[in-house]
Formats: sequence, C-alpha cells, structure tokens
Amino acid sequence: MVATADDHKVTPAELFFDLVFVYAITQVTALMAAAPSPTRVVGAMVVLALLWWCWCCFAWLGNVVRADSGALFGVLVAVMAVVFIVSLAVPGVFTDAPDGLPAPLLFVLCYAAVRVLHLVSYWLSAPDDPVLRATLRRTALASVLPPLVPLLAGATLTDGTTQLLLWLLAVVIDYAGIYVTGSSGWRVNSPGHFAERHGLIVIIALGESIVAMGVGVSDRPLTPAVLGASAAGLLLSAGLWRLYFRRLGEAAEHRLTALDGDDRTRFARDVYTFLHLPLVAGVVVTALGMKKVLQQVSDTSHYGLAEPLHGVVAWSLTGGVGVFLLGAAAILHRTTRRPSPALLAGGALCLVAGAAVPLVPALAALALLACAVATAVALDGRAAARRPAAVAEPSPE
Repeated sequence: MVATADDHKVTPAELFFDLVFVYAITQVTALMAAAPSPTRVVGAMVVLALLWWCWCCFAWLGNVVRADSGALFGVLVAVMAVVFIVSLAVPGVFTDAPDGLPAPLLFVLCYAAVRVLHLVSYWLSAPDDPVLRATLRRTALASVLPPLVPLLAGATLTDGTTQLLLWLLAVVIDYAGIYVTGSSGWRVNSPGHFAERHGLIVIIALGESIVAMGVGVSDRPLTPAVLGASAAGLLLSAGLWRLYFRRLGEAAEHRLTALDGDDRTRFARDVYTFLHLPLVAGVVVTALGMKKVLQQVSDTSHYGLAEPLHGVVAWSLTGGVGVFLLGAAAILHRTTRRPSPALLAGGALCLVAGAAVPLVPALAALALLACAVATAVALDGRAAARRPAAVAEPSPE
C-alpha cells in the first residue's frame, strides 16, 4: 500500500468507488417513496446511516493510503461489489419478499463484510504504527462487533417495528463506539483531499434529488406545471449547493488545515463524519417531497394543480431542508465558534412548516420553499460578510 502526502487529491479510483453509492442513495429514496409513512422514513434513515458508515470508512482510509495504487484498489472493487448487493437489498430490508435470498440478512452480512474489509486494510496499511493498531482493536470491540448483534437479531428473529428498533439501536451503538474510542491513532494526512471527498458525496446527494424529480415525471407529458415544478426544484437544490460550497466547505477546509494531530482528527470526525450525515439525510428526505410534487403536477388524471401534499410526504419536503439547515448551522458553529441565526431560524421554521404544506398546492409549496432557502442563504451570507474574519481558535478538547 502506498502512503499519501499532505497534497494528496481525490483519485479517479475514488470517484469510481462513489458510483455505487449513487445507486445506494437512490435506493434509499425509493424505499421511502414505495410506501411513505413516518416508520418508513425512520427506517430509511437507519439504512442511510449504515451506508454512510460504509462510505466514511474508506474516505478515511483513502486519505492515508492511495486508492489507485497497490492492493487498496482491489479492496475498493471488492467493497463496491458488496455495497452494490447491499443496495439491491435495500427495498426489501423491512418487507422481505418470499422468493429469493432473505434481504435483511443479506444486507447485514454485506455490511459486516465492508466493516471487516476496512479494519483489515487499515491494519495492513500501518505495520509500524502501534497507536493506530491499538485504536483499530478498540474500534472492532466497541463499534463493529457490538452492533452486529442487534442487526442480526433484527434481520433473522423479528420484523416490522421490532426490527426497526433493533437496527436503530445498532446505529446508536456504532456511532457512540466510534466516539468513545477516541481520536488517537487516526490520521488526516491531506485536509484538501478529505474536504473534497465529503464535498463530492454532498454533490451525489444533490444529484440524486434531481434524479428523483426526473423519475417522478417519467413517461408523463411535459406541461407548464411540470416545467415550473422542475425549475423550482432545481432552484432549491442550487440554494443548498451554494450554502455548502460557498459557506460551509471552504470554512471547514481552512479550519481543518490549520489544525494538526489529534485536534485535526477530532475536527474531521465531528464536522465531516458526524455532521455531514444530517446534510446528506436532509437532501434525501427532501428528494422524497420533490419527487411527489413532480408526480402530482404531471398526473392530471388523478391530481389537480391545486392538490397539496399530505402526510409524511408534506413534512419531508420542508423537514428535509430544515435538517440540512440545522446541520449546516452546527458545522459553522463547530468551525467558527459563532452561531448562525439565519440558518438556525430557517431550519426551525422548515421543520414546523410541514404542518402548513397540506394547506397550499404542491407546486406552490415547492416554489415557496425554494425562495425561502435562497433568502436564508442570502441573509446568512450577508451576516457573515459583516463579521470580521474568523481567527483560528484552539480546540476545546
């Protein structure tokens, strides 16, 4: 395995690796859209959290070992094959079909295989680093093996709500295990590479939201309402893109570069591994609402133009954006130690605005949401421009 330098950039091998996660995120949206309900949305987020961990593992590994050289490329291809199987199993993880292999068990076994491949690859990448190897042992004991027990129990012994609760418990154990194992031993060799990798996964999520709109109007005639809804959805995605790449990404990368040692590792863990998940989850949930809006305005035989969204789909349209904005506010606070009132207020309003979505036509709700996001981003940008440049502060840890 070939070690990376501090100027390491994202390789084509890693871009190739990300392609399988494009499909995985699409499957998560499809899992929610097949039977929208609060339980199904929570289940989809549990699945997304497990998939996110699979992606994060190799984002960290690719920062210290080149993904396009030596044995690691072979490992990435093997992981792609396993994650593709995981993605194929996603639609049946909570409603397993009677024919074929059991989807829940297949999902869990493949997830376990990805985590084991990651630990083994990390172990082989640092034969002369006893601190890292000690951390890998703690990770295996605290964050890899314990979650497999509720995951396997949920996949083989139960179904429905009990399975969901067991899998949710597994996610909590997994994430808490990573936190308590500490930051000693992990390395972030190239801040630029690490920031770019996470920016690319945000792009993938935003791209999936656009694909979801296209799927919503497939085989439907193009009407002015369809074109208007498509434009509003694209404007919404553009607002989230601008917030991330003009406000979050640059500030976080500069802060990561300014730190070193365990302080850098802790910042990478908090801002990128933990706080980027709400960004991706928010986009995926919003994609469900956008998809349903396009379906309704294009299917005039069943819906009128004045038809609103209902139930969990109505909340998903604004609630997903609220999760994204609150996640963005948390990243900015961890990066600059300053609050962002515009993002906090916008996120809170979006979370509660789901109650008002059923009162207005679906197309109007999407257009108003796009304008609201553009306004929140503009206000936050103006407030940031009036502040003096942030000075790197010592980490509180």
